[in-house]
Formats: sequence, structure tokens, C-alpha cells
Amino acid sequence: MIYPWQQDDWQSLQQFRIRLPHAILLHGQEGSGKVHFAENFARSLLCERPTMEAFACGECEACGWFNQYSHPDYRRVRPEILDAEDAESSAESDEESGTKKTATTRNPSKEIRIEQIRGLATFMNVSTHRAGLRVILLYPAEALNGASANALLKTLEEPPPNSLFLLVSHRYDRLLPTIRSRCQSFALGLPDSKAATHWLEQQGLSDADKWLAEQGGAPLTALLAAQSDDEQGHEELLTQFTRPDRAKALVVAERLQKVPLTSLVSCQQRWLYDLFLIKLTGKVRYYPRHATSLLSLAKQIPLYRLQQALRDAGERRAISDHSLSARLFIENMLLDYVRLFSPEAAT
Repeated sequence: MIYPWQQDDWQSLQQFRIRLPHAILLHGQEGSGKVHFAENFARSLLCERPTMEAFACGECEACGWFNQYSHPDYRRVRPEILDAEDAESSAESDEESGTKKTATTRNPSKEIRIEQIRGLATFMNVSTHRAGLRVILLYPAEALNGASANALLKTLEEPPPNSLFLLVSHRYDRLLPTIRSRCQSFALGLPDSKAATHWLEQQGLSDADKWLAEQGGAPLTALLAAQSDDEQGHEELLTQFTRPDRAKALVVAERLQKVPLTSLVSCQQRWLYDLFLIKLTGKVRYYPRHATSLLSLAKQIPLYRLQQALRDAGERRAISDHSLSARLFIENMLLDYVRLFSPEAAT
């Protein structure tokens, strides 16, 4: 079903059943379980025998179709990269069981392409199964490029009957204002830290509070981070941040070049934000275990240099997937950080 912290949101969402809009935009921080929440809502709308709590029964023919992503009145629209990641996981399972993997040469897109939006035309013009509702789940909505966003906007301006668009966004601010204005907005918050920590501990995660803090309170992101193979690399990176040193930066860059660059830049962004926050308020959000080091370092950097460093990190994040040399990318990132503490930076 849904995650424990989503019970109140689930009850609030049921208000839309009274008079179903043509589009609902679910938004909030990544890692809170919004896609899972939206899928359950879509499943419940298509279920033939929903429960008293408005959940899908899980046993009818419609639920069986939905679980196989083969319901005739349901479509899921997302970037190809997400389908590729699912296929890769499936292929790894097949390989373990002796099934041969199928190779592909085309790089999957990280955007929702206009062809995917145009491809919905036939689906929306065909009569619904048993004269019911058709549901389109689209996520993350910020992955729409300019052309696909405009194509979707035209559909939202003249929505077909008996159709519901469920849009899920991790970055509400990146969506076109015209798209936001044509959807019923529904914000999904994060669970309180006690509930999130308890859930993570139930998943067998030790140091749950540490992981939760470093991922901004998002429990699903915290769980994924803890299960990844990048922890040692991140710890080495944080050590470099606490004791910035030019010579060691080159050594660290050599050792970390196999860690995903986006992950490393995100770690730096969180660290810089904590430096900025502790300088202004004396508080820390992501790395409370390093609060003493952060406070000492923040005193050495002028505020305007910290602001520029945060902007630079944002630009670096945007190109992290396109770097030709991981080692050089990390070297530049760490050397720029070291320069924040040079005598020139303090003037």
C-alpha cells in the first residue's frame, strides 16, 4: 500500500474523488515516496472493488492488469533512462538465473520526449474499457523538455473526457507556470524525523538518523544511499572538506573517479549549504556530526564567496553527467573548494 507517513495525505487526496479534476500535480521533496503514492491512487481509481479506505482491492481483474502495467486505461510516461534502469535490474536477475542479457547501443534519454506525449493521442481517443476512467501517470514532470512541455500543455488546455493526468514533481519550481496553473496542486510533505528514523530502522538500517539527516529528511533517498557502494567515497570526500588540502585533493580525486559524479557534487552542495547555514544561523541541516568543523571553516570564508561557491556547485551539477574525465572533474571541484580558504578569499 502506501508508506506509513502518507496516511493523512491519502485521506486528504480522497477529496478529489467527489469531482475528479482533469489533472493533479503531486509535488514535494524527492525521496518521500510520491511516485509510489501516485501509483496507488491510480490503481485505486481503476480498481473494480476498492476498499472502504479507498485502496485498490488487489484481487480484481483490473488490479491484475495494473500490476503488470497492462491495464488498457492506464499509461505511465517517464524518461527512457528509468525504463532502462528497470530493464538492467531485470537483466541482472536473468543473468543470475542463466538467461542471456540483450545488449543495446542507444543511450536512453533522461528527458520526457515530445514523441512520448504525442503517443498519448491514440490512447486518449480510444473508448475506455467498460466505459470507465483513463489515467496517465507522468513523472518526474520536470523531465519534460521545452517541446514536450508545450505539447502536454495543449492537452491540459483541452483535456479529453473521462481522463486524469497524475503529474509527479520533485522540483515544482522547474515546471512551466502554465502547466502548474492547469493542475490541481497537492503537496506531499516529508515524515517527521522520528517516524522516518523508525521506518529506516525497520528496514534494517543502522545509523538511520545519520543517513536521514544527510539526505535532507527523505527516507527513501536515505535508504538508497545507505544501500549504495558509495559510502566510503563520500566519507573520504567529507574528510577532504573538513581538512581542505591542495596536495591531498589530487590524491582523493584519483581514488574517487569511479564514484558517480552527480553523487559527489550533491554531497558538496549539501556541505556548502551547511557552511552557509551555520554562518548565518549557527545551525546545520545535513551534517550535524561535523558541526564543529563546519563552524570553524565557515568563519574563514566571506559570505559572498560561499554564495558564489553554491552557484558554481549548481552549474557543476548540471554538467556532471557529461564530463569526459572524472578525475579532472573531481580535481577541479576539490581545488576550487580549497581556494575558498586561501588568503585571497579572506580579503
